[in-house]
Amino acid sequence: MTALLPVPYAEVIGDPIAHSKSPVIHRFWLQKLGIVGRYEACHVRPDGLADYFCARRDDALWRGCNITLPHKIAALEFVDDPGGVRDSIGAINTVFAGKDGRWTGTNTDAGGFFLPLAEIDWAGQSAIILGSGGAARAVLFALAQADIGDVTILARNGLHAAGLLAHFGLKGRVMPMEARLPPAQLLVNASPLGMAGQAALTLDLSPLPADALVYDLVYVPLETPLLRDAAARGLDIVDGLDMLIGQAALSFELFYGRPPPEACEDELRARLMK
Repeated sequence: MTALLPVPYAEVIGDPIAHSKSPVIHRFWLQKLGIVGRYEACHVRPDGLADYFCARRDDALWRGCNITLPHKIAALEFVDDPGGVRDSIGAINTVFAGKDGRWTGTNTDAGGFFLPLAEIDWAGQSAIILGSGGAARAVLFALAQADIGDVTILARNGLHAAGLLAHFGLKGRVMPMEARLPPAQLLVNASPLGMAGQAALTLDLSPLPADALVYDLVYVPLETPLLRDAAARGLDIVDGLDMLIGQAALSFELFYGRPPPEACEDELRARLMK
């Protein structure tokens, strides 16, 4: 095994983690900018989360980490929260050294999710969200800021999902995952369903109007069955790379002190699709 260079580094943690494309993104930007640094994927199981943060706090080269399933909520217990993320979104996806040097939790998922939607006026519109985990929290937070009118959450835990609607001050309803979709202008898959290695996601999209947009946060595979079915119906689609790259750009600057390079997204997307 090749020894890792003793240079500043950041990581992405999760369980599983082998599917993550975050290392490809951050390494691409590091190379483009000529920054001496590393970015690694680290498999951390739920029972090892406390040990992970304990070990990294004493590592002077560690610049922080991105966080994916299933740690986005649990990780709040191990970091400072000066921005009040616990009370707003309720989940974090990034840990970095704050201005005082203390390890700070934040959430770049909400901003990354909304970037492809920012040119659309969502005020008063309706949305359907699949899932009620950490990713769904970021989506609901962003939609609440956009003054979405009505939200339907499809989730296995109806009580938990109803609590999310109340937490974000959203009007709407909760339905089981197998329920027939209501009409809506936006459908977001914020669950792991459809991801490689996870259960399939099969939906009847016929209730959606012709001008609806379907957004799948899953990016492995990039063309999910949900997006393929939506495209076949002529619906607008957004794939998981949009959010992945958007949230990564915000966290990259927190880790390395510089924004990602501009005008190379097409090259990055091509690399991610290999």
